[in-house]
Amino acid sequence: MNDPKDFLPLLNDLIDKALAAGADTADCVFIESISLSLSQRLGERENLGRSENADLGLRVLIGPRQAMVSSSDTSRKAMDELVERCVAMARSVPEDPFCGLAEQGRLATEFPDLDVCDVTEPDTGVLSARAAEAEDAARAVPGVTNSEGAEASWGRTNVAIAGSNGFQQTRSGSRHSISVSVLAGEGTFMERDYDYASTVHGEDLPSPVDIGRSAGEMAVRRLNPKKASSAQVPVVYDPRVSNSLIGHLASAANGNSVARGTTFLKEKMGEKLFPDGVTIIDDPLRVRGLRSKNFDGEGVGTKRMGLVEGGVLKTWILDLRSARQLGLETTGHASRGTSSPPSPSTTNLYLEAGSVTPGELIADIKDGLYIIEMMGFGINGITGDYSRGASGFWIENGEISYPVSELTIAGNLLDMFAHLTAADDLEFRYGTNAPTIRVEGMTVAGR
Repeated sequence: MNDPKDFLPLLNDLIDKALAAGADTADCVFIESISLSLSQRLGERENLGRSENADLGLRVLIGPRQAMVSSSDTSRKAMDELVERCVAMARSVPEDPFCGLAEQGRLATEFPDLDVCDVTEPDTGVLSARAAEAEDAARAVPGVTNSEGAEASWGRTNVAIAGSNGFQQTRSGSRHSISVSVLAGEGTFMERDYDYASTVHGEDLPSPVDIGRSAGEMAVRRLNPKKASSAQVPVVYDPRVSNSLIGHLASAANGNSVARGTTFLKEKMGEKLFPDGVTIIDDPLRVRGLRSKNFDGEGVGTKRMGLVEGGVLKTWILDLRSARQLGLETTGHASRGTSSPPSPSTTNLYLEAGSVTPGELIADIKDGLYIIEMMGFGINGITGDYSRGASGFWIENGEISYPVSELTIAGNLLDMFAHLTAADDLEFRYGTNAPTIRVEGMTVAGR
C-alpha cells in the first residue's frame, strides 16, 4: 500500500482549487483500504477474495452552507470536475448555521503512537491455516454434525485528512479476524453456534483451535432447548451480548439524537442512571484498540472520556456540529467517510468490570435467564422501551440448568440501567465491550 502521507499534496491541491473557485473553507479526506479473506467449509476451500479500494471526498463550505462530493477517480480532469460540482452544490443547498471546520485552537497537536497498524500482510497460507485449524477444532467436538464454515481475514486502511484550517494528518490501521460457525444434532433437532475474534495485530489473535472448540462446545450445549414459561425474572447477559446494552446507551447519548430531541436521555445529563459502582469509558487512545485514533474526523484531538461515572451520565458523544447545536464543546468524537459530513461516534467504549465473579452474579437467582444470543432490534429510542428476541440457558437455584429458545425479553432501558450489576470478567474483544451483566426484574415471554 501507499504511504498515506503521499496523498496530502493531492488533498491540499483540491482545497486550494476549491478556495479559488469561491469556497470560504474546505477540507478533504482520502481513504485507501485493502482486504484479504479466505473461507473453507467441511475441510474444503470455498472462497479466496482480495479487494483494494481508494476513495476521496471533498467538503466545501460557503457561509452557512456545505456540500460534499466523493470520487474514486483522482485524475486531473476528475478532480477539476469534483471541485466544480462541490462548489456549485454548496451555493444552492439549504443553510446550516452549525456546520463548519474546527478552529485552529481545537486541532490536535499531539499524536501518540497507539500501535494500531500491523504492517505485515499475511499470505494465503497463513489465512488458510487459521481457518482450517478453527473449523477442524469445532468439528472435532463430539456432537457437532455439520459446519457453516470458517473464515480468516486481514485488512488495512490508510486515512489522510487535510483542511483549509491548516490541519493535515494521516493514520493507518489493520485488522486480523477469525470466525467459525457449526451445527450440532440431526434433522429438525439441530442447533447452531459460532465464535470469532478480531485484533489489530496477528500475534494477538487467540488460538484458532480455541475459537473452534468454543464454537463447537456451545453448539452442543444448546441441543434440545426447552420453552420457558413467561415470568418476571433476573436476566444475565453473557459478555458476547452484554455490550449491546452499552451500545444502546451510546446511541441514546449521541449528540445528533440529543440535538434533535429524539432520545429518551435528552433531559438526563447529570442525572444518576446506573448504580453507584458503574463507570462507562470511551477511550480512543487505547493501545492496540480496535477503534483507536489519535485525532477525530475533524482533526480534533481525542482523549479518554467518562461517559458515565459513579452511575451519573456525565456527557454526550459530540462532534463539532452537534456541540454547536447544544452550546457545548466537542468531545472529539467525529467520525467520517468520503461521501457525508462528520457525525459523532464512539471509539473503544466499555463498561468497567465489577467486583463479583459471574458465578457469584447468578448464585442467588432461583429462576432466571442467561442470554447468549439476541435477535431483532425492538428499541424505541424516544421512550427507551426495549424488546428483543433471545436464547440461552435457564438458571435454576443459582446454576445454569438447561437451554431455552424462542424467548422475548422486554423492559425499559432506564429501568434496566438502574438495576444493572456488572461482573469482573471484562475482556476487550470488540469495539464496545462489557463484562457479564445482570439486570433485575425483566419480563421474559415464553410459552
